[in-house]
Amino acid sequence: MSLTPPLTPVRSAFGALGLAAAALLLGAPATSAATAADETVTVDPTARLAAGGTVTLTGTYRCTGASGPVFVSSALSRQNPITRYGIGGTRAVCDGAVHTWANTGTPAGALEPGAAHVQATVMELTTQGGLPLMPRFHAVAEQDVSMTRA
Repeated sequence: MSLTPPLTPVRSAFGALGLAAAALLLGAPATSAATAADETVTVDPTARLAAGGTVTLTGTYRCTGASGPVFVSSALSRQNPITRYGIGGTRAVCDGAVHTWANTGTPAGALEPGAAHVQATVMELTTQGGLPLMPRFHAVAEQDVSMTRA
């Protein structure tokens, strides 16, 4: 007798989509950007670290031609580049204009001021029938930053 409840078709679909998106994200080279020349994302050279451990990353982005929801996501790493901390996500507007973004998050584990590395990504979730199918990367950037106390 199985103790695991049967998956409903919706739960199965979301699980499969999540695994597919993770596989795509993990398989994508971190330093390349499959973007058009007019789509960009930047990371400001200074990150803010609040007393409670909350990190704020900022920058700008520009994107065009989106039909699904678009987000600017960011991740921060320290001495060990394998360990990345996801730092929030911001909804993006892909109208061809330059916009600012700011992501805030509190990573697990205490961080100290100093050198860090940030990767920012402008990613669209393409949809069909209301379900997300595949991420479309508009822009990716990496930047060494100085994390300072806020």
